[in-house]
Amino acid sequence: MSALTKASGSLKSVDYEVFGRVQGVCFRMYTEEEARKLGVVGWVKNTSQGTVTGQVQGPEDKVNAMKSWLSKVGSPSSRIDRTKFSNEKEISKLDFSGFSTRY
Repeated sequence: MSALTKASGSLKSVDYEVFGRVQGVCFRMYTEEEARKLGVVGWVKNTSQGTVTGQVQGPEDKVNAMKSWLSKVGSPSSRIDRTKFSNEKEISKLDFSGFSTRY
């Protein structure tokens, strides 16, 4: 991963919360699938408020691609009203080895 990281620039970490019709529509499964396709790490979970929250880490360009997906695409049956990103920062190493769904 280190050669890939250097080639792609700095590592980023960002927390997210997705609002809209995002529970009961396979949003977490599709998020996990998209993250693996892009090669980012982190996690996703449903909240008791009806939103989906999580964290994404990886090379800046891939994190940005995932942010775009979380804001505009989602799962086929979802309706994304808005996505809130917070705690965006540069990191020196990844905190996760893959992308998982938390319960």
